[in-house]
Amino acid sequence: YQVADAPDPREFDVLLATGEQVVIALLSMVLISKGCPAKSYTGGQVHIGTDEKHNKAKIVQVDCNNIQQDLDSGIVVVVAGFQGITADGTIQTLGRGGSDLSAIAMAASIKADLCQILTDVDGVYTADPRVVVDARRLAALSYDEMLALARAGAKVLAEDAVAYARAHGVRLYARATDG
Repeated sequence: YQVADAPDPREFDVLLATGEQVVIALLSMVLISKGCPAKSYTGGQVHIGTDEKHNKAKIVQVDCNNIQQDLDSGIVVVVAGFQGITADGTIQTLGRGGSDLSAIAMAASIKADLCQILTDVDGVYTADPRVVVDARRLAALSYDEMLALARAGAKVLAEDAVAYARAHGVRLYARATDG
């Protein structure tokens, strides 16, 4: 059953945001059941403020003051990525790379020493190692080098995420989820 040929962008953002909300609640419940204090937050609850462009919103401000007490108390904070809210409270999604962008924005807001981006590849390579057998892993890159790769189509980090990291001085480390 198809709801619409072209779904309303606002309603589509509301729908897409629910997946992240389910995951943060489930992860928090698992952590709590294992004895790890945890608390989930949506993008709106941590005040990830966006512009009004549905399905590819830009982050305009982040105010994480409401989670700092949890962090200071040793509570693991699990934040929904890929989403934020406008000034009037409308849910927006951030588009491609939105979860990485959310993580980087949170790291900037809490002044973290490092933001680790977990992916299916253990770093940044000269080419996609799943396609190019002799692709080499790069030990380190500058923001400008990573931006150039993102603009050229590398799918490790989206251009918006790298630009945000550079603008806010967030150190990034990309590594594989299994290692």
